[in-house]
Amino acid sequence: MSEYSLYLVECRDGSLYTGIATDVSRRIKEHAQGAKGAKYLRGKGPLKLLYQQAIGDRSLASKVESRIKRLSKTQKSDVGRLPGLIASLIQELSVTNKER
Repeated sequence: MSEYSLYLVECRDGSLYTGIATDVSRRIKEHAQGAKGAKYLRGKGPLKLLYQQAIGDRSLASKVESRIKRLSKTQKSDVGRLPGLIASLIQELSVTNKER
């Protein structure tokens, strides 16, 4: 089973994109080339990888991604605080899954 990572990309226009992938560098290249990348990122290059962090399985990575996407741009831009925030989210989501 592959480990998923969460990544945060900054576009030329200053907008931020959050995604998950098993191979972040490959995924960034796909985004930059356009054909296999997210539609949102087409024409918004060059892309700058701001942050990446290994999360775990796809389910947990998707849940963390969803929570990060809900943050304000200011909160997402503060990459120094993201590791702690993500650690808290992982812990919260892990506890929630165990309770089910």
